Amino acid sequence: MAADPATATFVAHRNLLFTVAYQMLGSAADAEDVLQETWLRWVGVDHAAVRDERAYLVRITTRQALMRLRALGRRKESYVGPWLPEPLLTAPDVAEDVELADSVSMAMLLVLETLTPAERAVFVLREVFDLAYDEIAEAVGKTPAAVRQIAHRARSHVAARRPRGPVSRSASRDALEAFRHAVETGDLRDLMAVLAPEVVFLGDGGGVVEAVLAPVVGAVDVAALLRAGLGNFASGALEPAQVNGYPALLFRRGGEVDTVLALRIDDGLVTGLYAVRNPEKLSRLDEETSLRR
Repeated sequence: MAADPATATFVAHRNLLFTVAYQMLGSAADAEDVLQETWLRWVGVDHAAVRDERAYLVRITTRQALMRLRALGRRKESYVGPWLPEPLLTAPDVAEDVELADSVSMAMLLVLETLTPAERAVFVLREVFDLAYDEIAEAVGKTPAAVRQIAHRARSHVAARRPRGPVSRSASRDALEAFRHAVETGDLRDLMAVLAPEVVFLGDGGGVVEAVLAPVVGAVDVAALLRAGLGNFASGALEPAQVNGYPALLFRRGGEVDTVLALRIDDGLVTGLYAVRNPEKLSRLDEETSLRR
């Protein structure tokens, strides 16, 4: 039986709405909650009066995400250790879409964390989805003139901190394999060969599981940390993946994902390592990877 028009419209735009919410929140679980709220409001709308269904749905999603983003900001103030986005499993071909891969990367989402909620919403809607200023103004409840000012401010802020774009898929694959081999063998020389001198390691355990509580900077210290912390994983427990559009390794214990280690690669060397260990951020990804295996 065919879906009713309201359901069909929501399903047709669901991926767009999820991406908007995820890029604003950095959490797939919270993005799903926002979509649920969007759906509940959408079914109660007089659809005959809606001129642009896509814009209307984006507006609902943005407003719900903004409310949740402000609540998350208060929760993050008491978060134990560094906060990292919830890992999002992405298809291999996402890495070929430079703009999409960049917009959902761990590095980029961390840059977006430095924006105010309004700046983040405007930046995502304008720079990622190329919405018109009038549409954005309706979504965030501000005038088009104010939105233009916010967009300019957010664009300048991001440009000053924006990570370099992703390298080619083949270069990423080669770097990931070299890094994986070095971690599996625990060879300090091999590890040093694939790490950039200024590499940064961030760990997120959320105070629930063990993780570094401050950034670790420099190839020597990061290599020592990797050798001590990850070298005891069996080779079969290391699974290559695409996470947030970038190469990553999934570390399993007892068949379940224990750690997601996403790599930022520049000029063939690893410049950023993002280790997510907080179980709350891994449950969704664990279910997805289990289904694919």
